[in-house]
Amino acid sequence: MRRRRKVGRAYDMALEIARVVKSGATILDVGCGNGFIAHHLTGLLKSRVIGLDVKNFTSTNIDYVPYDGRHFPVRDRSVDAVLLCYVLHHAKNASLVLNEVRRVLRKDGRVIVYEDSPSGWWDRAVCWSHNKQWEGRTGRCTFQLESEWQGIFARSGFKVESRRGLSRWRNIAHPVSRNFFVLEPDTHDVKKDPTPRYEPTAVGRQPGIRASHFPYII
Repeated sequence: MRRRRKVGRAYDMALEIARVVKSGATILDVGCGNGFIAHHLTGLLKSRVIGLDVKNFTSTNIDYVPYDGRHFPVRDRSVDAVLLCYVLHHAKNASLVLNEVRRVLRKDGRVIVYEDSPSGWWDRAVCWSHNKQWEGRTGRCTFQLESEWQGIFARSGFKVESRRGLSRWRNIAHPVSRNFFVLEPDTHDVKKDPTPRYEPTAVGRQPGIRASHFPYII
């Protein structure tokens, strides 16, 4: 039943994402976790979806490669969309992650961000509990208000194309207010390329994982 609920939530999210990402797009799912969202999007959009995470496994058979948590093993300007589904609050440096996102994203690409935005005492209590569960594995969680996330996006060279508040009750196991952001590169930003060019090192095939056979993911 737990797996079924996870698969169902991932399908609902994949449907939301599919409405704002073009069919056939090359998609990078950063912090893909169990891989269910990437799996659903592959079918919904007939797209290539690559999962990245710091783990060495996923729960489903997707095109997946683990990475070091800092630099994406992906070539510059090589993907049409990047997913950050409840990932940024786990990042030790959200700006570093977003700089990598901007490096690999094509000029007309989009970034899809799901994030918690604890604005009241209930939300903060739930996020405090979440932090206690994850702090030993990924470090301290850094939850932000909606306005704070928007400031972080702007400083990293992105504009918010659209934002939608989501009900805290869509996941009864983690009932906190949250947002769905669609970002695009800010072409008026003077920081045209905020990161130096990074040439990814080769990534070998992982046991039990269907990884790309090319020396780089893309």
